[in-house]
Amino acid sequence: MSLLRFLGLGTDRASDARDTDTVRRIARQLETIEPEHARYLAAFAYVLARLAHADLHIDPAETSEMERTVKELAHLSAAEAALVVQIAQSQARLLGGTENYIVTRQFRSVSTREQRGELLQCLYAVAAADGTISTQESAEIVAIAEELGFTRAEANALRGAYRDKLAEFQS
Repeated sequence: MSLLRFLGLGTDRASDARDTDTVRRIARQLETIEPEHARYLAAFAYVLARLAHADLHIDPAETSEMERTVKELAHLSAAEAALVVQIAQSQARLLGGTENYIVTRQFRSVSTREQRGELLQCLYAVAAADGTISTQESAEIVAIAEELGFTRAEANALRGAYRDKLAEFQS
């Protein structure tokens, strides 16, 4: 299963004809990712996009942080990471509430506790990328943390590192 198909953007002949050469080339590169790793990566990126979209706006700084994180995590090229993030953001905007819990639960099932902790840290970094963690983003991180099996106290322990970015503490 390719990453594109996993995210609901399968590559049939009609879509292949509409794709640019760049999109086709990147899609071919992503199909070389081991299916289990592609599922992990797709769910990881989707949960990041879910958070970034929590306040109904994805800031360019949040997108850049997502791309950096996905690139490092999956050892992708910048173009591949940008494509993964773009797909995840599109799906989060499009499917939002209907897929959020399901994808987060799937991420929990394909990841270790350590990997879930890394995702939680990345969520705070993405939320803080634009300079402020909004109240909506903060609440979404707590919800995601609980869906991943963390307690509110564990989520709040990480939150403390970003205190200066929290909207409720900024003047």
